[in-house]
Amino acid sequence: MFDIRPVAYVIGLLVACLGATMLLPMLVDIAEGRGHWTVFFESAAITMFIGGLTALACRNAIKEGLSIQQTFLLTVGVWAALPLFGALPLMLGATQSSFTDAYFEAMSGLTTTGSTVLSGLETLPKGILLWRGLLQWLGGIGIIVVAMVFLPELRVGGMQIFRSESFDTMGKILPRATQISSSISTIYVSLTLMCAGAYLLTGMDAFDASVHALTTIATGGFSNYDASFGTFSGPAEYVASVFMVLAALPFVRYVQLVAGSHKPLLRDTQIHVFLLIIAVLVAVTVAILLWQFPQAPEKAIREALFNIISILSGTGYASTDYMQWGGFLIMLFFFVGLIGGCAGSTSCSVKIFRYQLLFASVKVQLKRIYSPNGVFTPRYEGRPVSDEVLSSVMSFFVFFVVSMGVLSVGLSLTGLDFITSISGAATAIANIGPGLGDEIGPAGNFAGLNDTAKWMLSFAMLTGRLEILAVFALFTVQFWRA
Repeated sequence: MFDIRPVAYVIGLLVACLGATMLLPMLVDIAEGRGHWTVFFESAAITMFIGGLTALACRNAIKEGLSIQQTFLLTVGVWAALPLFGALPLMLGATQSSFTDAYFEAMSGLTTTGSTVLSGLETLPKGILLWRGLLQWLGGIGIIVVAMVFLPELRVGGMQIFRSESFDTMGKILPRATQISSSISTIYVSLTLMCAGAYLLTGMDAFDASVHALTTIATGGFSNYDASFGTFSGPAEYVASVFMVLAALPFVRYVQLVAGSHKPLLRDTQIHVFLLIIAVLVAVTVAILLWQFPQAPEKAIREALFNIISILSGTGYASTDYMQWGGFLIMLFFFVGLIGGCAGSTSCSVKIFRYQLLFASVKVQLKRIYSPNGVFTPRYEGRPVSDEVLSSVMSFFVFFVVSMGVLSVGLSLTGLDFITSISGAATAIANIGPGLGDEIGPAGNFAGLNDTAKWMLSFAMLTGRLEILAVFALFTVQFWRA
């Protein structure tokens, strides 16, 4: 019989921890003196009470080992439940958001998507702005743990290829997750502090530097301003570009680097390809911008660098309305968002390693056509790749494309135009942030969409953040019979 208690125990603990985190924006609101602190006090009390009660009720069932069904359910359950409580301050506070809008915003935060339904951000209490940043920061470190511990164990989307690097977790998911969380926490916090310090040096005030550091390292993209990063043109864009790249690299390499081994970081082909893609895309974008605006070379380089890295890493900041850059660059930005960063990072979308495996498989198939009697094996970083991994990767690509197509049709049926539907589907499943068009593009937000579309996009953000297959597995009869 399926025992849900170990799953509920962990979810309860994490919900209680989320409630404790609400005390930080409460203190900020107290310092600001606008009387908004009671919202976070009430939200924290409700969240910690429900989370703590759930954990206490299920604590007698906790054990080190989790079945494969429990692991799947835990992975999806955490990311579905936390936004419910993360939405409380948005519903009770100054934004007075509806449940739909509050859940959408919280889901966008925890999945580090960065799509928002809020406007007039400059007028909101600082506690709300900090809470949005904290949601993304917590979601960023959470997805690293999921990518390093759970997804390799679940054999989702080819992630099992990193199982040996992400530590063997069979039969001991929970203690190993705690150990890995401790290992990366120091690195994650250190990068955040360095990013905040660098922002301060560019002229940001302490609050803006702190919140934007949280959302930069999480590659989330929530900003304190409706104009997003356009408020900070200049040196801050270069700082953000550097730290977005750092956050999009595999965090297991940082763990190895701190342990005294720098060779894995230098030899990682994911990193090589990721940096090469950035260089090529920025060069192409700069060339087109200089052709259009020859009088501003530095601005062209800065804006191309910043916005390409922002979309490629899935951060979703925008320093300008690139919808004005012409049709070619608009389409380029659409496809750039479907690439993503490295596995085991805070970035999102398809990820570099899957394209590497796809090309390795295609290369082998071509060799077999030319030499039918030859024996060829796809390799990744010199290691042979099993058929199981390749099949998993191909399944991911199929589900990714089909899901995006079905969601696009679904959104269009709610009354959205073609551009909004297809770019909204892409930005939600790939967890990018802004879409295309006047409504959800870099100069707009998602507030004007109908509630049905927002719920569809919320589900898509959850599905995309957990590599699609981890969510869809729960809807199969075979999963529950196993």
